[in-house]
Amino acid sequence: MTAALIQMTSSDDPVANLEMTRGYLRQAATQGATLALTPEVTNCVSTSNAHQQAVLQTEENDITLAALREDARALGIWVLIGSLALKTNDPDGRFANRSFLIDPDGTIQARYDKIHMFDVQVSPSETYRESAGFRPGTHAVVAQTPLATIGMSICYDLRFPHLYRSLAKAGAVVLTVPAAFSPITGAAHWETLLRARAIETGCFVLAPAQTGRHAASDGQRARSTHGHSLVIAPWGEVLLDMGTEPGVGMVNLDLARVVEARDRVPSLFHDRDYSTIEARQ
Repeated sequence: MTAALIQMTSSDDPVANLEMTRGYLRQAATQGATLALTPEVTNCVSTSNAHQQAVLQTEENDITLAALREDARALGIWVLIGSLALKTNDPDGRFANRSFLIDPDGTIQARYDKIHMFDVQVSPSETYRESAGFRPGTHAVVAQTPLATIGMSICYDLRFPHLYRSLAKAGAVVLTVPAAFSPITGAAHWETLLRARAIETGCFVLAPAQTGRHAASDGQRARSTHGHSLVIAPWGEVLLDMGTEPGVGMVNLDLARVVEARDRVPSLFHDRDYSTIEARQ
């Protein structure tokens, strides 16, 4: 299994982002990828709800999804669209942050809506309230493919280890963590958390990321992201770190290493029930 991680600096213009994404996808296929992965919010990085309302589409009408399905079919590869920001029919008007797994026929094999919303204040000048614009998903997703059984997640999900344990127990041997991580939290926690999730589950972890400063329309606050798209082996080794430049990173995955890691430390299968924590004198 040859995976290509696509690291991008998406703007708030879905048309421009699509052209960039398709170029990287062709590059990945040329270099022999069987699975190519894009980062979170591939189609639009924006801090403005009004701008998102103006440029985003529903899944049925989204130009990025339609084009990348065509490209998957034309190139004959699997594509994990890390996520797309999409309009929904929710009464409150909130968007979906949705990941897609597309097969070489261009068929959508799995969808996953981000469960955990990034509602944090990481510094006095950097606050996020993702739940104000996006509604959380409610279902974990494991996709069985001829390449591997894949457990899907998005960005802030990374801080909730029980999700990944559930995915692994449901059969996942590869975990996908597309992201647009904050530079502050990224520098402090990104690699550590990804390595922990790999070690805890004995899975490969594929984490394509947004990077750099993201161009925004006039008057809108521009975002910056951490970059450092990573691939982690089941024993916790970093197999790929893409730094902060946009581009395509390639890695070959030997899935036998999943069995090897789980045989050495089978903690995934050592769960025990326990009673509620009580204060004792």
